Amino acid sequence: MITIAVADYGAGNLVSIARALEVVGAQPVVVRDAEALRGADALIVPGVGAAGPAMDRLRRRGLVEPIRAWIAAGRPFLGICLGLQLLFDGSDEDGALTLGALAGRTVRLDGAPTLPHIGWNSVDQLVAGHPLLAGIEPGTAFYFVHSYVVAPRDPAIVLAESEHGSRFPAAIAAGNLLGVQFHPERSGPDGLRLLANFVAIAAGSVAGVSQGAGARAEVPA
Repeated sequence: MITIAVADYGAGNLVSIARALEVVGAQPVVVRDAEALRGADALIVPGVGAAGPAMDRLRRRGLVEPIRAWIAAGRPFLGICLGLQLLFDGSDEDGALTLGALAGRTVRLDGAPTLPHIGWNSVDQLVAGHPLLAGIEPGTAFYFVHSYVVAPRDPAIVLAESEHGSRFPAAIAAGNLLGVQFHPERSGPDGLRLLANFVAIAAGSVAGVSQGAGARAEVPA
C-alpha cells in the first residue's frame, strides 16, 4: 500500500483528505514534523487561508526545508489550493515569500464577479492524456474556495484552467510536482478519481526506484 504523507500545519481539511485517500486505497499519514516524513512515498500539502501565516506555521514545525528537499528530489508531490500557491515565489495577498519551487506568484483573481470564488466550476483540460487527469472528462466540475490564483512564469506547466471573471490555472504539473487550485477531497467521485490518479503516479515512481530504474519515474509535463 502506498503511504501518502499529509502535511498538518493548521491550514487544511485533514480528515476529509485522509478519508479520501483511504477510499482510493492509500495509507494516509498526517505529518507534523520532518521526522514523520520518513517512509512516505508521496506528499500532499493541503491548505486554506493566507500564505504568510501558512509559511510561519510550516517554519515553526520545521517543515519548510524538508518540503523543499522533497520537491528538489523529484518525489511525488500534490499541492491543494493554498498548497499549490505556496509552490511559487511569493504571494500578493500579504507579501509573503513562499517555497520558491516554481517561478511565478500568487495574485488576486482578476475581474471576479464575487470573491471569494466558492462553489463548483468546470475545469478545462489543456494537456491531453496527463496521468493526473486520467479518466476525468474535459469540463468536469470541481469544488473551489479561493480569492487568489497562481500566475506561473512558464505557462507550459498549466494542465487545466477554470474561469471566474477571468481564466486562471486550475491544475499544474512540472514532473512529479503537481498542484490543483480546487479541493478534490470535496469534489465527489471525480475528486476521488484525481486522488486515485495521484496515488497511481506515486506507485509508479516507487516501482521505478525499487526496480533499479536509475532515474525516478516522472510524470510527463
